[in-house]
Amino acid sequence: MRTVRALQRLRGVLSQSFSSSSAEKPMPGNSMLRHLTSKIKATGPISVAEYMREVLTNPVMGYYVQNDMLGPDGDFITSPEISQIFGELLGIWCLSEWMGAGKPSRFQLVEFGPGRGSLANDILRVFSQLRGALGGAAVSVHLVEVSPKLSQVQAQCLTGDQSQVSASEDEPVYRHGTTTTGLPISWYRNLDDVPRGFSIYLAHEFFDALPIHKFQGTEKGWREVMVDIDPDEPGKLRLVIVPAPTLASTQLIQADEKRRHVEVCPEGGVIVQRLANRITEDGGAALIADYGHDGTKMDTFRGFKGHKLHDVLASPGSADLTADVDYSYLRRMAGATVACMGPVSQKDFLKNMGIDTRLQVLLRNCADPSTRAQLIQGYDMLTNPLKMGERFQFFTMLNHTPLPVAGFSELGLS
Repeated sequence: MRTVRALQRLRGVLSQSFSSSSAEKPMPGNSMLRHLTSKIKATGPISVAEYMREVLTNPVMGYYVQNDMLGPDGDFITSPEISQIFGELLGIWCLSEWMGAGKPSRFQLVEFGPGRGSLANDILRVFSQLRGALGGAAVSVHLVEVSPKLSQVQAQCLTGDQSQVSASEDEPVYRHGTTTTGLPISWYRNLDDVPRGFSIYLAHEFFDALPIHKFQGTEKGWREVMVDIDPDEPGKLRLVIVPAPTLASTQLIQADEKRRHVEVCPEGGVIVQRLANRITEDGGAALIADYGHDGTKMDTFRGFKGHKLHDVLASPGSADLTADVDYSYLRRMAGATVACMGPVSQKDFLKNMGIDTRLQVLLRNCADPSTRAQLIQGYDMLTNPLKMGERFQFFTMLNHTPLPVAGFSELGLS
C-alpha cells in the first residue's frame, strides 16, 4: 500500500579458421582498423568483448569518446529524446521508491551513461515540481560517464554554465557543479567512485553497450567466437570460431544452457553485483531499461550508424555497437540479497506508471497542433509493440519485499 499511496500523491501533481599471419593492408583513413589489425597480428584473434571495448571506449579513438552519437543527427535516438513523458514517469518512479524506503534524509540519484542529459533533466524537473514531497531531503545527482565530450553536453543541459572540470585528471570526480534546479551534481568514470549512501540507480540503454563474449555450441563443446583478419581481404575483419576452448568459454556458460549460441556480458554482471551490494548495505533501488530478453535470444550483436543497421565489423569506430541485455544473467548475478522484478515490456511499465493519463493532461493543456502531434507520435513510438513498446524491457533490483512496485504491476490508479 505504501507504493499505491505514494503514486496517488505524485500522480495527483502530474496526472572457421585463423588468419592472423596475413599481410596487413588496412583500409586507409581508419586509425581504429589499423590499431585492431596490428593487435590481432601481434596476439592472434581477439574476443568480441575486447573488440567492443576498443571500438567504443578506447581513450583516443573510441566511438563514445569521439562522438556525440545521440539525437536526429547522430546514430540513434533514445526514449528521453522522443518524449518528455518518459523521463517524468521515471522521476515519479524514483520518488516512489524513496518514499517507500521511509524518505531517507540523503537521496542520491545516480545515472549510468546519461546520454545528452535529457532523462536526468526531465527527472530533475519532476523533483523541482514536487519539492514539497521531498521535504528537507539532501538530494544530489551523480553521473557515471566515460565520454568527456558527452559530459560537456550533459553539463550544458543540466547546469548551463554552472560546472567546472577538476584540476587533476586523477580526481574521482572529474567534473562538478550545480544543476539549474539548485542541486549538487558530479561526474565519475566508474561506479566505485560514486559515494556510498541511499541511492536510486538508473541505467537506460547502458548495459546494451557493455562488451559481450559470443559462444557457439559445437560437437566438441562450447567454443568462443572471436574477431580475426580476413585472409582474403586483409583490410577487413571477420568473425571466426576458435578451435580450442578459451578461459571465457569454460567459465561463462551455464551447465544447463540449451541455446546453441550464447552472448554473455561479464562486465554487466560485475556492475550488477556491485549494485546489489550497495543496495543491500546502503538502501535504494536500481532500474535498468534496455533492449533485452529473459535468456531466450541468441545472436543479437549489431551496429547502428545514421539510424540504420550497420555491419559490426565495417569501419570500426564509426558506428555504435550493441547487444540485447540478457536479464536472466543479470538476475543470476544479482544473487539472493536483493529482490529482482522483471523484465516487463516498456509498454506495460509506462502504462502501469500512468502514461495514458499523463498524455491526456498534456494534450488538454496544449493548443498548438504541431506540439500535440509530437506528443501523440512520441507516445506511439514509446508504447507501440511494433516500435519500442515490446523491444525495450524494464528490470529492477530492490532491498525490500518487491510487491507492489510501481511500473511492475497494474496498480489501478488511472
